[in-house]
Amino acid sequence: MTKKPSILLVEDEENLQEALKLNLELEGYEVTACSDGASALKFIHQEHFDLIILDVMLPELDGISVCESIRLQNLPIPILILSAKNSSADRVLGLKKGADDYLTKPFNLEELLLRVDKLIVKSGAISSKNSITDTYQFDNNNINFNGLECVNARGEKISLTKKEAMLLKLLIENKNEVVTREKILQAVWGYNVFPTTRTIDNFILSFRKYFEADTRHPVYFHSIRGVGYKFTNR
Repeated sequence: MTKKPSILLVEDEENLQEALKLNLELEGYEVTACSDGASALKFIHQEHFDLIILDVMLPELDGISVCESIRLQNLPIPILILSAKNSSADRVLGLKKGADDYLTKPFNLEELLLRVDKLIVKSGAISSKNSITDTYQFDNNNINFNGLECVNARGEKISLTKKEAMLLKLLIENKNEVVTREKILQAVWGYNVFPTTRTIDNFILSFRKYFEADTRHPVYFHSIRGVGYKFTNR
């Protein structure tokens, strides 16, 4: 049996939430609904979703902040923003913060369903790409993210802290691209605890000890002065 595509619906207007949930379920989607930004982020960390439909005007944590948080955590879930704000500036802001589509209220239900279908297809394309799972190998180095350990090219078995595993995975997922300090701090440490950038430097130094043949001339783990860090591997 084929698994139904799953949608997280974040809408605080009760009647609209119920109507949208019903219509989406009639279209064959599995729908989880909540009415505030904090609950949305909690659900996102607990479950897999193929799409997020996100209202902008939410209690406490607004939809734009939720969208930004999702993208800073390097989560590629497609996001459709719903908003009563219909100016071009609002639309541009939503898209800049990482939304894939932006629909203003009031909207035509058929149009919404068409956009949802298009983004679900996009989600399938994302998930079908070769993504990093529980293990990763480069050259003769083997990393087990869930097991929090690695075996390097010298055959040494090394235990990883949870933060080391999270940072390694983030860098490898963005292979050959610079990951900014801000993105690392938000994705690995979260919004409330910001260590100094020196802390990240120390992690990178550890990775070089683990994996580089010559720590003074790194091949894999690079510091890009004033910007961030990069993992490279052909």
